[in-house]
Amino acid sequence: MAKTADNDTGLSRMLTLEIARVTEVAAMAAAKWRGRGNEVAADQAAVDAMRQELNALPITGRIVIGEGERDEAPMLYIGEQVGLGTGPEIDIAVDPLEGTTICAKAEPNALAVVAFAQKGSLLHAPDIYMDKIAIGPGFEPGLVDLDASPEDNLNALAKAKGVPIEEITACILDRPRHAKLLESVRRSGAAIRLIGDGDIAGVIHTANAEETGIDIYMGIGGAPEGVLAAAALRCIGGQMQARLHATNDQHRARVVEIGIEDIDRKYLMEDLSSGDVLFAATGVTSGSMLQGVRIKANCIETETVVMRARTRTVRWIRTEHGPGKTDGPS
Repeated sequence: MAKTADNDTGLSRMLTLEIARVTEVAAMAAAKWRGRGNEVAADQAAVDAMRQELNALPITGRIVIGEGERDEAPMLYIGEQVGLGTGPEIDIAVDPLEGTTICAKAEPNALAVVAFAQKGSLLHAPDIYMDKIAIGPGFEPGLVDLDASPEDNLNALAKAKGVPIEEITACILDRPRHAKLLESVRRSGAAIRLIGDGDIAGVIHTANAEETGIDIYMGIGGAPEGVLAAAALRCIGGQMQARLHATNDQHRARVVEIGIEDIDRKYLMEDLSSGDVLFAATGVTSGSMLQGVRIKANCIETETVVMRARTRTVRWIRTEHGPGKTDGPS
């Protein structure tokens, strides 16, 4: 019976280990560039390794969230077919190196990230900005709202948690565009955790506030990262709302080109990611969610989390890659 259910979604349990290998190889490749100040080289190493591993899988995969359009990205571009072409049709969202600047500076929370989903179940988001708000599981639907003021959302969350607002911490990307948002949050009395990059991890952290200390994610980041974050949050529970944020005519034209008619639409988490989803992330640099790649004399160690929406399972995988496997696992 379990086998039939897996086949119905196209995401076999066998893909749990396969998807982990995809992020592991990307993380190990990027780790060689930690702290070297070369974002381009780190990202390219992760892209090359991830693409090679994806093309070895028994799937008929299509990149729906990737490195950009075909004329912008030679690998893992939107629409690229990956896999051996012998298995289920799967939509794939990738971020081979979430936090290129973080990796280049050897700062915390750089990740290699990928999501496998049933065909047609991930929003084809253009590579522009997206306004987001997210909280963890266990709250009444609609507790926070993208159209409410930051103060109202923070007060609602504090009330639902049964704590004073001073005990609420918001995670926000450290960007000039968030000046007014930061003022509002500070005026409310809540605390702020500023991050330099990596808003996928920021959203995921809301699902385990007791350990991460992050109760809510707020602000504008990348739209592709928003889809990946929603895929992860669907696997572990939580709430998320988002809206595309076009800052110029080129962005607006891109939204129309990709087939989105209403640029002002407010997306719920299920609009960004629906159906069955497998999500995996491997630490490149150590952070509050995952240990980074550890290069030792006789092996390379990685730590990966793999989550599935249909079963709400979360697997933590620590792997030792033996001598000679510096470019990826066996």
